[in-house]
Amino acid sequence: MKRLFFTIILVFASWSFANAKIDLVTLPERDTVQLTIYNSADLTLVRESRMLTLKEGLNQLQFSWENTLIDPTSLEMIPKTKAGEVDIFGLTFPPRANNLGVFKIDSRVSGKALVEITYLTSGLSWRAFYIGTLSTDETAMRLEGYVRVSNNSGEDYDDAQTRLIVGQIHLLDEIALLARRQFPYGQPEPKTVLGDDAGEGGRVRRIFEKAAPQIMMPTAAMEKKEIAKESLSEYFLYTIEGTESIPDQWAKRLPSFDVSEIPVENLYKFEEERFGQSTFRFLIFRNDQKHKLGKTPIPDGQLKVFRTIDEDHHLTYEGNSHFKYIPVGEKAELNLGPVENVIVESVLMKYETQNYDFFENGNISGWDEVQTFVIKAKNTRNIPVAIEIYRNMPSAAWDLKLIRDEQPFEKIDKDSIKFTLKLAATTSKEFSYVLTSYHGTRSENR
Repeated sequence: MKRLFFTIILVFASWSFANAKIDLVTLPERDTVQLTIYNSADLTLVRESRMLTLKEGLNQLQFSWENTLIDPTSLEMIPKTKAGEVDIFGLTFPPRANNLGVFKIDSRVSGKALVEITYLTSGLSWRAFYIGTLSTDETAMRLEGYVRVSNNSGEDYDDAQTRLIVGQIHLLDEIALLARRQFPYGQPEPKTVLGDDAGEGGRVRRIFEKAAPQIMMPTAAMEKKEIAKESLSEYFLYTIEGTESIPDQWAKRLPSFDVSEIPVENLYKFEEERFGQSTFRFLIFRNDQKHKLGKTPIPDGQLKVFRTIDEDHHLTYEGNSHFKYIPVGEKAELNLGPVENVIVESVLMKYETQNYDFFENGNISGWDEVQTFVIKAKNTRNIPVAIEIYRNMPSAAWDLKLIRDEQPFEKIDKDSIKFTLKLAATTSKEFSYVLTSYHGTRSENR
């Protein structure tokens, strides 16, 4: 196993540091460790507890963080037991000693004392991804969520409680840059955290204190981890059940949630200006209780969609979509990409211009364009489909006449409309319309 990042020496003094008798003491391993990892910045708060053996008088505690991405000026230590008898009154960085800091501890008693050590580090990250499995008729979906935690911080974290935060954070200083500074380290530049009162040094930690108020003791291992969620104003916190060991240069996949029978809608869209000649498929649901969701936001991530095709639960791959953060109550419309089994074709059958207006000098000042279109839609699938066909007008002034009034349309705005078709399995439909658009002086007063 990789050696812990702290090389720690306890130096005991009976009267003064200058005349101290030096004893080397092996530091016990961490009792607990907690990681609070942001997904919008390369930033993690580490909180760990250790049991120190102190002697009465002045003690020195020496830390080394070589080959890690820890910000040394964010290091803090507080006593968790014997708080009235143990004072920790400063962290100094000795000259000519890179990657080394010394805490001075005044203890009025001898014995063991539990301390909590916190610091900011870089190199830990997480991302969410999802697997959706549609029912045979595609009216419902099982949605499985996962998070992948990666560790490139230079330090192993064994039996760590992992907490994941969704929320935007802006740092004027990057932790990775602070970690690489040489002596003298000084204080980091002021940091801004979403308008919070963040200043120098450890004050950036204040946002984490809301999200990580105390170290949690490890829970019993379970076959399947659960992730507890809670709202933190503009942030959202995911706490993974139990503990996980995340060695340096490793990544680990952890389950987030698993919800079955989510009602979904499959919708196909055709819009030449947006998609060209292809038909695109969309998967639609809401992050609300009606859709068996709605308890927490859904972090942005990649969704891969499959479909159950028979009673033996064989699957076919249906597509994938990368989506943004979905707040509670919001509609999710996920683009699964182009398809070949639902086909829409727009054919221009006739084009002419007419009704010209002229300026006094004989130049054209206005005219009408008259276009006749045939729209052909075909469903080759063995289930019914819904198709939205969008048509964008060449002018803000126009009239549209359906031939035989066979297919109604919806006006979206001043220069676009939408046709909505419902096609049964392995069927097709065709309809026509005449579009008259008015240009120049012909568009006035229309």
